[in-house]
Amino acid sequence: MNEQVLLVEDDASIREVTTLGLEQSGFAVTSAGDGREGLIQFRQGRFDLVVLDVMLPSLDGFEVLREIRKDSQAPVVMLTARSDLHDVVVGLELGADDYVTKPFELPELVARMKAVLRRSTAEPEAGVIAADGLEIDPAAFTVRRGSEEIALTATEFRLLLELARRPKQVFTRELLLELVWNYDYLGDSRLVDAAVQRLRGKIEDDPKEPTLIRTVRGVGYKFG
Repeated sequence: MNEQVLLVEDDASIREVTTLGLEQSGFAVTSAGDGREGLIQFRQGRFDLVVLDVMLPSLDGFEVLREIRKDSQAPVVMLTARSDLHDVVVGLELGADDYVTKPFELPELVARMKAVLRRSTAEPEAGVIAADGLEIDPAAFTVRRGSEEIALTATEFRLLLELARRPKQVFTRELLLELVWNYDYLGDSRLVDAAVQRLRGKIEDDPKEPTLIRTVRGVGYKFG
């Protein structure tokens, strides 16, 4: 069965060309031309992945992403014509799994989408990991602290799992890109930093003074 993709893009020519290219790459595509319409489509359908432009009429991509993340962990790839670091990081911190800067080549977008989908549909592993008050269950794809379940995106879960399964080991950003995002040459260390910040916000008692995911200055991150 083809993966169901929601494409939200206000530029009609980009939307049509991208829809055609994605369909030729094996995706089933539903498209929307503005943020409000995209959000309605998302809530009415069942999508494996969302490709979401940042600059949209009615609701911008950040607002749409905020609404999606209120009740869904569906993978989201942002499209942005902006190269400003702040805009990229905002999307990632809101829960986007990746981003592609316009103008983009279709093969790059497809590669990013497939990498995100691999992360979200990876085969579960056996064995629950108990780490510093957290219970990480790879098979159930859940994280708990006591009786509380912590909602994580697929990317956040894989990041936590990679770090927690090898406590005290220092992971470079490049290694985390390979292990969690499934690519390196397409990757960007900002993906790692933004995902770590978002994950800390969910699992740390005080994200500004993290005790679970620690920064190793000039190198990367470690758990515990």
